[in-house]
Amino acid sequence: MAKTTIDTAALHSALDAARQERGLSWRALAGEIGVSPSLLSRLGNGLKPDTDGFATIVAWLKLPAEQFFDRDGGDNGADTREPDLMAQLAPLLRARKDLSETDIKYLEQVIGLAVGHARAQG
Repeated sequence: MAKTTIDTAALHSALDAARQERGLSWRALAGEIGVSPSLLSRLGNGLKPDTDGFATIVAWLKLPAEQFFDRDGGDNGADTREPDLMAQLAPLLRARKDLSETDIKYLEQVIGLAVGHARAQG
């Protein structure tokens, strides 16, 4: 049976990128997120966060928790295909407050055409 765990390296990397972008120390980042500095230190050392800590971090990052899942073991018949790109992008585009419905539809069309072109080339 496949086991799903948290990819601590990916989570720590996303936090580090956000930290650097804001020019914060790890301690200041922890304060902004609302978690203890030791939680971020443990992540940096490859240790798993507690459930509440993980939920708080991914909510603060505004990224889907699944982005930080690492599925291990055999597929046991599980579907290993990548999710459809447009299915992933649509909620992200619609969550943007700075885009109108017209903007969203236009971006969906442009991205759809680009993906179709890339698939035809590859």
